[in-house]
Amino acid sequence: MVLDRPAEPLRPAELPVPTPRPGQLLVRVHACAVCRTDLHIVAGELSHPKLPLVLGHQIVGTVVDDGRRVGIPWLAWADGECRFCRSGRENLCDRAGFTGYDLDGGYAEYTVVDERFCLALPEGYSAVEAAPLLCAGLIGYRSLRVAGDGERLGLYGFGASAHIVAQVARHEGRRVFAFTRVGDEEGQAFARELGAAWAGGSDQRPPEELDAAIIFAPVGELVPLALRALAKGGTVACAGIHMSDIPAFPYELLWGERVLRSVANLTRRDGEEFLAVAPRVPVRTSVARFALEQANEALEHLRAGELRGAAVLDVLTS
Repeated sequence: MVLDRPAEPLRPAELPVPTPRPGQLLVRVHACAVCRTDLHIVAGELSHPKLPLVLGHQIVGTVVDDGRRVGIPWLAWADGECRFCRSGRENLCDRAGFTGYDLDGGYAEYTVVDERFCLALPEGYSAVEAAPLLCAGLIGYRSLRVAGDGERLGLYGFGASAHIVAQVARHEGRRVFAFTRVGDEEGQAFARELGAAWAGGSDQRPPEELDAAIIFAPVGELVPLALRALAKGGTVACAGIHMSDIPAFPYELLWGERVLRSVANLTRRDGEEFLAVAPRVPVRTSVARFALEQANEALEHLRAGELRGAAVLDVLTS
């Protein structure tokens, strides 16, 4: 499925099987989860993607040469030489390349990956179940670590990432407070099923002050609301790659050593740590399956907020 230009539907296309370069692996795609970042790329909200482009960066597949099962995440390459890479922050590398953005991704039957940047996957997960772990899970995990060790955690936007992070947070003994779109009673019930201590609309104040909050929804108006719900010394982490403008807010919301920060991309270490943690929790992903040719439909369901968990393209059985 190919994106030719922003704001256009993906089109089915017959492409040649990619030829791996030295250091790359040819991978038969089994499943690829659909991410909100894909929506931002399609909408033209992220500048300068490779066009035409095969989207998709939460890829589970097998290496054609040896049958190994691997996961392919968003970070496809980093130079390893810049000050960010040398300090363990390859997620900030200025020359980094990203799967399904700079390089063709997993809305396809085959893709290639730099062998150094693919991830070993835990046993016990099917390809469809494992795919959301590779971005929804990884970005959520990095956001959780950035947000600190606070016991009362708010999650704004209860979708693919939040439904995974909630399970990890509960495993760590935290209490989760879930915020959904106003009136989304089904989403709030889903959060409570996963152990949330409280669930309500994003316009509501939680019953207790939060020690930390993670904003997954790409809505800048949520930032002042999250700060208002935060206890002194707490952190609000913005987990998305794109967000609408943050409105002005009074300094008193930030005062008291509250912290507002973003989360950008991920590192291979994030992947290794999270994929070791996931089976110990154990994280269970809630997925809606779509065939590869239904990619546009999956994107529309995500855009409309109609998913319970994550959408996944089941490529191998399409």
